[in-house]
Amino acid sequence: LLLLLEATLLQLVSSSHHPFYNGFYYNHIMNDMGNGQDKVDYFNGAKLVVETSKDPVYSYSGANVTLPCHYRYEPDLGDKRKIRIKWSKLRDDYTKEQDVMVAIGKTYVAFGDFKGRAHIHQTSRHEASLVISDVHLKDDGKYRCEVIDGLEDESDVVDLRLQGIVFPYQPPRGQYRLNFHEAEQVCQDQGAILANFNQLFQAWSEGLDWCNAGWLADGTVQYPIRLPRKPCGGVHLAPGIRSYGPRHRHLHRFDAFCFSSALRGEVFFLDRLDGMSLEEAKQSCQDAGAEIARVGHLYSAWKFLGLDRCNAGWLADGSVRYPIVKPRPNCGPAEPGVRSFGFPSKGRFGVFCYKER
Repeated sequence: LLLLLEATLLQLVSSSHHPFYNGFYYNHIMNDMGNGQDKVDYFNGAKLVVETSKDPVYSYSGANVTLPCHYRYEPDLGDKRKIRIKWSKLRDDYTKEQDVMVAIGKTYVAFGDFKGRAHIHQTSRHEASLVISDVHLKDDGKYRCEVIDGLEDESDVVDLRLQGIVFPYQPPRGQYRLNFHEAEQVCQDQGAILANFNQLFQAWSEGLDWCNAGWLADGTVQYPIRLPRKPCGGVHLAPGIRSYGPRHRHLHRFDAFCFSSALRGEVFFLDRLDGMSLEEAKQSCQDAGAEIARVGHLYSAWKFLGLDRCNAGWLADGSVRYPIVKPRPNCGPAEPGVRSFGFPSKGRFGVFCYKER
């Protein structure tokens, strides 16, 4: 069997010219058995190496961001070669990829939601960095930079993380009324998206403690606990993220954990001496050249712009809330946060408006 295999390989490499493979040459050498026969060719080319940032790249909604990626050959081949660059967005479990863009030379094609927002940044030799303009909330995640040179294919992964805030959300109907698809929609209605696990974990590490379970973007149901207590998994469990695991996306119902990033505009407060109904509040914002703020707007303004107001105001979903950065008497608990009066059917309050820059 070994003699048959050796004879087959020798036949494949017995031609007088050097076969060409992927831009590199294979060289014939004499074997060390002294029988005058050629030994099997060996590869005498260069190794393709692709490198991205080892640290996460941070950005925020509405910004422009560059995901760095460079490639090189070891040893260096000198002249620039015509290679293919492909960027993909990965799921957290790496099981599926979303095409972002493909480029060959100066020609490139972006796909899906990245059309018009993505291009290759090539200011230096062997650069394959990806530029994403007008960053969207759902752009958060891992990206693969893949460089293809003939049959050579190497890649590396870079993590894009949006600076933002996670907030729990219940609809007016009350606790545990949302299936997965409804949870996606209510977060979108509030200027946000369903949070992913990394975002919830970051929020927990910053102090988020919430005993009601909520949907995450991967279809799991979880909740963050800083202070263990009996109704929240028990007093003997350590602090952490409690998980119900994946749930049925149509049949099971929970709350939602939404994620919102920094704002492109400003949130401001309007009031009257006798307050306003919800409809009057909406009209007041329109008269001011703005719209009534959503819950995600208020949380983002509280976290990133330091909005501090001890006056309750209407929001677009019919809830009444107010943001406190510096806790003080008559403004709720002793911790900073966004206070909620729920969804009052009656009452007159001020209003929080949102206006883009």
